Amino acid sequence: MSPRHTPRLAAVARPRRAVLRTLARLALAGTVAGVCGGALLALPDGAAYAAGPLTVRIGFVAAISGDYANYGRDLQNGVQLALDEANAQGLRIGDQVAHFELVALDDRADPRLGVQSAAQLANQGVAAVIGHFNSGTAIPASRIYESAGIPMLDPAATNPVITAQGFANTFTVISNDAQNAGIAGAWAIDVMKAKRVAIIDDRSAFGQGEADVFERTVKEHGGNVVAREFAAMESDDFGPQLSKIKAADADLLYFGGLAHQAASLVKQMKARSMNTQFVGGGGVANPDFVQLAGAAGEGAMAWEYGRPLAQLPDGPRFAQKYRSRFGADVLAYAPFGYDAAWAAIHAMVAAKSAKPDVYRPVLGTLAFDGVTGRIAFDEHGALKNGASTLYQVKQGVWVSVMTRGG
Repeated sequence: MSPRHTPRLAAVARPRRAVLRTLARLALAGTVAGVCGGALLALPDGAAYAAGPLTVRIGFVAAISGDYANYGRDLQNGVQLALDEANAQGLRIGDQVAHFELVALDDRADPRLGVQSAAQLANQGVAAVIGHFNSGTAIPASRIYESAGIPMLDPAATNPVITAQGFANTFTVISNDAQNAGIAGAWAIDVMKAKRVAIIDDRSAFGQGEADVFERTVKEHGGNVVAREFAAMESDDFGPQLSKIKAADADLLYFGGLAHQAASLVKQMKARSMNTQFVGGGGVANPDFVQLAGAAGEGAMAWEYGRPLAQLPDGPRFAQKYRSRFGADVLAYAPFGYDAAWAAIHAMVAAKSAKPDVYRPVLGTLAFDGVTGRIAFDEHGALKNGASTLYQVKQGVWVSVMTRGG
């Protein structure tokens, strides 16, 4: 090669080497897309490289094993359905097509495991968390997310303390106990005209919380609480409590707890020939109760969060999609999990960022029509205008009686 050509070749080689050095540095840093913020990467020689899809990791925590696994799996399915749909739509966050991935953890409804799961998700840098299922894990876990600056959107836990802590990163897409149990307490006195009210709760943050609200509301409406009892969450023996309640001649019994214990309770009430009207709080009016209670469940009543799925504009379509995707019917909270996931997605798209500190202000002012109804948050992150529905078992099926609020 002629020496006079050498300077020209060297001039060409220099920018190419610069390009390779730039790419190497970015590769070592770990993120071409992250460094570029979703835009095109400008390189020497005027070259440009498009950033790839933006992976957005959404955390999920619930009891997906143990006694409450059916609720947890139902919730997880609702969240997964939302992420599947968002991915199919090819939604963009800023300049990048977003791909949403679910990171699911099991807290077994144990506060200790709930906190551990929250710390694990915070360390993994998820963009949002959908969960937890029960208030006893949601309350301590919310403190972890607040410290990490990660929004928690809760689709099932209902103790008002969750959003009363003043955290910027805590949101709920379901009515809380102050709404649901408060409505139930007023109804028991004003509509049912109950004269002698008894209450049992399972001592969980959820069950005791709604029982406390129910009792307070009953008394505010001039009602008479003749017995206030409790049983451990894992207990199915209500003999001592029912003996006191029967002796007190209660005409209405309110239970703060979930379906499997409620089913045992009504069976033991029937075995004692009690004519007391059973009324459950949230988490009771689902197929598990009917299956477990059998004939003893006939006539049982329960106040549940939200409106009946069949009566909501998009409810029947959601139920069909859920059945087609998972081969089962909605148990209870899947629609709320679905709406919680979409709330996070809508906020990220609107903010053009999946960074919590960027999209969280948008999340706080968000308003859209979800499967469960209008999703919008008050200044504390609680759902605005939550609804509650009274159900009763008639011929082995839960039938809606009335809806209040919303």
